[in-house]
Amino acid sequence: MINKHKFTTILVCAAFSSVFAGASQAKDLRIATEGTYAPWSFVDAGGKLTGWDVDIANALCEAMKAKCTIMAQEWDGIIPGLNARKYDLIVASMGVTEKRKQQVAFSKKYKNTASQFVGKKDAPADTSPDALKGKRIGVQRGSIQDAYLTATYPKSEIVRYDKTTDVELDLIAGRVDLLLANKVTSMLGFLKRPEAASFALVGPEYTGGLLGEGNAIALRKDDAKLLEEVNAAIDTLIANGTYDSITRKYFDFKLM
Repeated sequence: MINKHKFTTILVCAAFSSVFAGASQAKDLRIATEGTYAPWSFVDAGGKLTGWDVDIANALCEAMKAKCTIMAQEWDGIIPGLNARKYDLIVASMGVTEKRKQQVAFSKKYKNTASQFVGKKDAPADTSPDALKGKRIGVQRGSIQDAYLTATYPKSEIVRYDKTTDVELDLIAGRVDLLLANKVTSMLGFLKRPEAASFALVGPEYTGGLLGEGNAIALRKDDAKLLEEVNAAIDTLIANGTYDSITRKYFDFKLM
């Protein structure tokens, strides 16, 4: 028979063991981002992975007191990689859609988003499905814009690419007529480059529906405790001004 004192000691040790096991998990997180999606995540001239999402990821880790490894992952395989446990979080300006909710859990929103076409400066402003009949439209494979074009522009030829930079190269070369992407990405990335001088945003902004409910951080559905910690960390970054400070580093406007 175990005496009362010994039984209490066992319970205390078990409790401490559980606490430290949880702390160990929280202190070692792997985070995936896209890596070719400036200004959100990209590799700088020195070969360092950087960008708004990378800074946000690092700040979240600091708020959670976690040691994090951030890695680049091609977009088309980013959700399968999460569910295969190659990493624990996706911090990559991912749009929240009903289809993705079936595959992953999402944090609270941490950024609004809008999509817009890019084409020649003299391109017609009408970007409706009928107006773009027969046009070749470039888009990143697996993106919310890909899903939107597939469902909404059946009369157009949708040309899919693994990287947004590849879409832009083919637009410059004339192999596609337009591209559809995140508006801010196009404004502050592609359209700032000298080789894009003859291109501009075309038509209206598109939001909602297949284009998502804003951007959030993706986690596995069984990581409920980590989801709570991520949501609390987002609240902390917003409350203490870190979110706005990181945003001002890249943009002269608010993201939400």
